[in-house]
This record gives sequence, structure tokens and C-alpha cells, in this order.
Amino acid sequence: MLEVLKKELNMFFSSLTAYIVIGVFLIVMGLFMWVFPDYSVLEYCYASMEQLFNMAPWIFVFLIPAITMRSLAEEKQTGTIEFLITKPISLFKIISGKYLAAVLLVIFALIPTLLYYYTVYELGSPRGNLDTGAVWGSYLGLVLLGAAYASVGLFASSLTNNQIVAFMLAAFLCFFFHWGFFYLSKLPFFLGSSDDFLQMLGIDYHYNSISRGLVDSRDIIYFISFITLFLGLTFIRLRERD
Repeated sequence: MLEVLKKELNMFFSSLTAYIVIGVFLIVMGLFMWVFPDYSVLEYCYASMEQLFNMAPWIFVFLIPAITMRSLAEEKQTGTIEFLITKPISLFKIISGKYLAAVLLVIFALIPTLLYYYTVYELGSPRGNLDTGAVWGSYLGLVLLGAAYASVGLFASSLTNNQIVAFMLAAFLCFFFHWGFFYLSKLPFFLGSSDDFLQMLGIDYHYNSISRGLVDSRDIIYFISFITLFLGLTFIRLRERD
């Protein structure tokens, strides 16, 4: 698994992929945090990082599929997937290595945003007038969200040998599983408990729950189950090639 992980990270950082993904994320988030007047923290009357945690899921919908689209699709397009599978390494380790590389890239993109936290912390009046618990809960939520999106992206990449198709499919699935159940629950024939149940199936419900700063084991279990499901589907998809 470590060999695959190192190979994937080397591939990301030896090309422009990692730098473009991290750069675009930081530039867009910086614009929303400090420049755009409707979102800028400088226009708020209180210290907050809501802009980062509200906008990041939307940006992740496109950036994470861009990271994962080549993971398996390129291997299938070039025919190296058969060579990789026949090597003395289990299919589980191949998938785990590629998946962890994508998750690490997401974490690398989030680390520089800690500067935003420090800046907002210092700008608070009084200094440090910031809900630190909610901030760290939101960061945990973003890491779990990125991990969930990465599992979806890897699965989408296993379905096709076309990277563009893999990107579009992953972006659609990420959007659907994040917000789709919420919008479905608002349809007129879903009322009462069925409305609540549908919302609980979506990522948005559990992400918002963690972002409040109260980490509930049910939310953690949801994300772990979600990630396991899509990694399992990826495993089944690749095993069918044997």
C-alpha cells in the first residue's frame, strides 16, 4: 500500500495537478474570505470562519473529482491497470494507496487555511473572540467530507477509462449525496418522519452537525460507512476485471 501511496503522491507533485488544485482552492477561498463584499469577514460585525466552511463543500465538489479522475481511469486507458493488479500486491492495498493519496492532497490544501483562523483570531474584538470549538469541529467535518468525496471520485474513476467522464460522474454523485437528499425531502409527498429520515441520508446533515463543534459518534459512523461503501464498490468493480 505504501508503494502505491508514494507513487500516487509523486505523480501528483511531479505534475501540475497538486499545485493547481491547492492553488485554486486557496485563491477561491481567499477571495470569499477577504475580498467579495457579500462574504468577506471584514464586512462582518463579528469574528467568524463561516465563509470557509460554507463554501468549501461547493469547491470540493469540483476539486476532489479533479484529483481522483485519473486515479483509475488513466490506468485503464493506458492498460497499466492489468499490470498493476497482477503485481504481488492485493487489490485492497492498491485501492487504499490511491485513496489515501487523494485524502492527503485534500489535507495539504486545508493546512494553509489555518492562517485564516489565526488572522480571524487576532482580528477578534476582544482578541480571540472566536468559537474555537466550532472551528475545529468544522475542520474535522471538512476532512471527513473530503475523504467521502475522494471515495466517490475513486469509484467514478473505476467505472470508465475517460477522465472527463470520471470527473463529471464524480461531481454529480458528490453533489447528489451531499445536497440531493435534502432537496428530495422538500418534495410535497415527503412529510414528517420521512422528511427527517431523507435528510439524515445526506452528507449535508452530518457535516452541519459536526460543524457545530459537537462531534456525535453517529456522524462519524455515517462518514466511515459512506467511505467504506464506495471503496467497497470500487473493489467490486475492479475485481470484476479478473
